[in-house]
Parts: sequence; structure tokens; C-alpha cells
Amino acid sequence: MSARPITKLLIANRGEIAVRIARTAHRLGIGTVGVYSEPDADAVHAECVDTAVALGGASPAESYLRGDAIIAAAHSTGCDAIHPGYGFLAENASFARDVITAGLTWVGPTPEQIALLGDKISAKTIAVAAGVPTTEIVELRDGRVPDGIGLPVLIKAAAGGGGRGMRVVSDPADLSGAVEAASREALAAFGDATVFLEPYIVRGRHVEVQILGDAHGNVLHFFDRECSIQRRNQKIVEEAPAPGIDDATRQRLCAAAVALARHVGYQGAGTVEFFVGDDGVVVFLEVNTRLQVEHPVTEAITGVDLVELQLLVAAGEPLPLTQTDITVDGHAIETRVVAEDPAAGWLPCTGVLEEFDIPADVRVDSGVRAGSVISPNYDSLLAKVIAHAPSRAGAAGILARALRGSRISGVQTNAATLTAILAEPDYLAAATYTSYLDEHPEVLTAGAPEGDDRIALLLGAVFAAEQDERNANRCNGFAPTGWRNLATRGQRQQWSAGETQYWVEYSLTGNSATVLVGDPPAPDERGDLPDDNRAPRRVRLLRRGADVQVIELDGCRRTVHVRLADDRATAHTSSPAGSVTWRRVPRFRDHDADEGGGGPRCPLPGTVVALHVTAGDQVSEGDCLMVVEAMKMEHKIIAAAPGVVEQVCFGVGDRVDEGDLLVALRTAEQG
Repeated sequence: MSARPITKLLIANRGEIAVRIARTAHRLGIGTVGVYSEPDADAVHAECVDTAVALGGASPAESYLRGDAIIAAAHSTGCDAIHPGYGFLAENASFARDVITAGLTWVGPTPEQIALLGDKISAKTIAVAAGVPTTEIVELRDGRVPDGIGLPVLIKAAAGGGGRGMRVVSDPADLSGAVEAASREALAAFGDATVFLEPYIVRGRHVEVQILGDAHGNVLHFFDRECSIQRRNQKIVEEAPAPGIDDATRQRLCAAAVALARHVGYQGAGTVEFFVGDDGVVVFLEVNTRLQVEHPVTEAITGVDLVELQLLVAAGEPLPLTQTDITVDGHAIETRVVAEDPAAGWLPCTGVLEEFDIPADVRVDSGVRAGSVISPNYDSLLAKVIAHAPSRAGAAGILARALRGSRISGVQTNAATLTAILAEPDYLAAATYTSYLDEHPEVLTAGAPEGDDRIALLLGAVFAAEQDERNANRCNGFAPTGWRNLATRGQRQQWSAGETQYWVEYSLTGNSATVLVGDPPAPDERGDLPDDNRAPRRVRLLRRGADVQVIELDGCRRTVHVRLADDRATAHTSSPAGSVTWRRVPRFRDHDADEGGGGPRCPLPGTVVALHVTAGDQVSEGDCLMVVEAMKMEHKIIAAAPGVVEQVCFGVGDRVDEGDLLVALRTAEQG
């Protein structure tokens, strides 16, 4: 293959991976062209390239999955190559073939290799031929499940990846429904509804090997990564090298990955994924014929730029390294900061990012900024945060500190859960099996600051609100705060964080205050007021600004960053100890707001993809009523109580918004 230099590159993707590819291309002196959907017209990835072309539409099918429009954009802007990133069209052999047929350079494996290895069923066959350890699979025909299947079993989509079209089933009664749901999700994500079954190993590690091959017969590995901590079969913590395996297992994995790649003459970047059982058994899972989301940890420990090598190989050049040139330096950990609520079943969150700031002492790969809209059309990943240090414990500590000090508001994130994981004893001891989150449910709600760190954040919200109200008071803002002819108690505010409510009473004189935190004494049955047992706290407000309150609490100084939302009733607070979002409890309850129809409401904007009930059906608590797809994931809408379906408010294919009543139910309590 003769060299064909790349001078102008179209990046057929969005978000952080498009930004990351552009960064390397610019360093190499390569011009860049991006593409964007209508919601992404002002997105970060459209701004970081030299030129960006509008694809139109809002959904992926209307924009980033339109291969013909992307190829046309490359031609119209004078590009000579296309990099697909990951997701979307990255593992679409037909698109890769169309790119090459159009006279453009495809940055990735050959279309034949994508078709061969991208289909997990054929990849299993190739692995067996290459002598790679693997397991038997059961291919499903027309969705029919044969009798006698051993459980637990893993249902997987034959095409694509990212955890979509994947289900774990332990109960025979759930098998057919799970196959149907996995097939539907696979069709929506990859255009191929084929799924298969393989044995599910309950306790083990997800370990993968980064490979790179060129057109001159060279194949190299860049060591291993562990990606065992997953939710919904999607990774949230990745690290390199894998901490839970010995050197002998590491050598076996790397040798098997290279053998498989050489067996097919692999070209470009790819990942060979394995499952390593708790008993040391190694099982081949699949090959991802693209760059992986977690590639930065490999770059950190090896010192290579994998995108640069991708571009070099695509241009026909030989790899400039030998296997002995690739060594491991220290340890790297990556966490995926995602707009989601771990405590609510990892429910994705939408909205506008009001703040987005992560400390600069770690690597941050992101495609968002303050003001970015997190929509239901795309993945809810906000950023990948990567720390590199000589030791694993050092990398975990650096990363945890960066996450605690981050200021992200406007949408719920998993940052507190990630921080809790990084400090959890089993994690630090490398007991990071795929069952980790099931075995450590406490991390889903842990991670928020406690004690005086939490009180300081609360007081940041209180005094930011007090300052905001005084600045807005045109009538008597001149008077001292809380001024009365006869002062009987201090000013009171009530705030909530989750299910917990906090009363704060304060008397402020200048920049000094006496503060009481906790429920105020309430009159007893005779109307007598008991003693106030709240301990007074001494507070000095050392500096007060539009977005910061420097608070000295009982002689200890803390800087609290505060952002009041437009409704002035929500305060996002953060400090090096972590962050908490507070909501002010209204003084008077709006009873009309409590009125509403009975039945489940939509947790976030999306599209109805399946209905399981019709009007008149009797349902039990826990029954699935319908399925809504949002942010590339399916969400089951469950009956919270037994009742009768009065109305199904939406049909398959209908768009639904957050808060919409989906199914009207008449419960026994309603009569």
C-alpha cells in the first residue's frame, strides 16, 4: 500500500471524541471539518474544527447516521479522509466501503474486517480459529429461544457495542421478554436486530487489550485495561493497566489479542475484549473495530497518541514502533462523568448546563461547556476525567480530588458516586469485579460532603440567597438584614437536599453572624415552647461575591462557590470537599400544584417504543406498562401500585416530554 498523506480530515461524529480527534489533527497540521445536527449548531465540537457542515435533523437517524450526507460534506469541503470516532457509523462496514468507493481515505479497519469482527457471532468463530479461548454461543433465529438454555445467560447484540442490546437473565420467565427488548434496542441502535446468547459468568473482570495494525503486516499491543465497573452494561470507571490480574494472565491476554489480529491481517486501532473469571479462566468476548471511549488511559501509561497512529496507518505508513518500544509507565484511571441520577436507577438527566468547570490538574476530554444543552437525542456523557500517577492509589487520589472540586450544575451527575468509588476500600484493594456496583449499593447515594463541610455549603446557599434578596429589595434594602422594631428571633430559611430538609436561623450583624442549624423548637400540646437545644455556630463572612461566599465557620475558613438558578429557589454549591444542590422550601405550600392525574409520568423526554397494556387492563405493582427510549437507552415505565388502566396516553413512536402522564391508572385507593 502506497502512502497517501491526509491533509484535510472530516470528523464524522460529535461531542468529546470529535473534539479529541480535532486536537490531534491540528497538532499534526491537518485541516479539520466537522458535522452537526440542528441541536448541535452551537456545540463545542462544531466550534473546535476549521469548518463545520450542517446535516439537519435532530435525531441520529436524521443527522449523524446519514452516511451519504457525510460523504457529500467531505467532498464539498475538499476533505481527503473521514474519521468516524466511535459509535454512530464507526463500525458500519457498508459506510466504510462507501467512503473508500468515493475516493476518500477511511480511518479505520478495512470494511471486510469490520464486517467480520464487528459481528460478534463471526468474531467468535474467528477467535476459535486463531486459538483464542472463548465460550459457546447460541444464535437466535427469528427471536425464538431454544429449550434447555442454562442460566444465567447474557443476551448480546450481534452488531455494535456500548452495552446496547445487552441483557443479563437469571429467571426463565424473563428470557423471552429480554430477548425481545434486546433485539428492539439493537435494531434501533445499529440497524440489526440479531442477538445471541452466551453463558454469563457472575463474578469476574472485564479486561481488554488495545491493538493496532498496519497495511505492512505489523500488529502491536498497547497492553491492557480493566473496565469492570459498569452500570447498564456500560463502563463508568476504566483503568490501565488492569489491576486485578497477574503478569502471566496479562501476557496470555496480550498474546491472544495479537494472534487474533494477525489472523485477519488487522489494520487500524481496535480492542480485543475478554472476561477473566474469578477462577482465572479467560474467555474472549468480542472485538471493537474502532477507538474505544477509554483509550486515554492507554495513552497515559504508554505515552502514545492513538489517534495520531490511526491517521498514520490510514495514510499507508508503517507503524513507527516495535513491541519493545511500548512500555508501561505508572497507572491511569478514567471516570465518565454522566448526566444521570445513580440513586434513581441511573436515570439519564436532561437540561442546560449552568456551570461546567473541572480542575485543570487532570486530563479532561469533553464536548460540553456552560450553556450546553443536554438533550434526549444523544448519549448523556459530559466528560471523561483521567488521572495518571506513579501508583494506582495516587491516581485514585488525584482523580477523586478533581471530581470533588468540580463545579457542574444544571443537571444531575454521577460525580459524587464516582468520588465514593475511588475512596471505597474494595476498589482501592482492586476487588473490582463486574458485580462491584451490585455488591456496593452504598456508593450510589454516598459521596456528598458531610459534617461541617456540608454545613458550610448550606450556609453558602443561605447567605447567597440573603445577599441576592437584599440587592433586589428597592424598598428597605438600606436597613440591616432582619431588622425589626422588636427582634424575637433571627432570620429563617429552610432548604432541602434530596429528602432531607434543613432549617437555618441566623442573626447577621455586619459580616458576623450567629447561626442555628436544625429544626426550631415547636410548641407542645399546651402551647409551651421547649428549650432551644440547637448549638450556636459562629460565622464570619470574609468575602461575598456574585458567585462565591468565603465563610469562616467556628474559626475554620472555607470557600464556597454558589450559583443561584434563575428561579432563585435552587442553589448549586461546591467546595474542595464536594458539591450539593439545595432547593429552598417555600414558606407556603401550593396545594394546587399537588393535584395531578394518577399514574406514572415520564421521567425524561424520549420516544415510546413499546406498549404492554391497553385501557381496561388490570395491573399489579411492578408491572411494566410501556417502554420509553431516551439517550440511547430503554426505560421501563412501571406501575407503582395495583390498579386498572383507564387510558394509555401515548402510542408507539410518539414523542413524550418530562412530566407527561403516560398511563392513567385508577388505583384501589381512588375507588
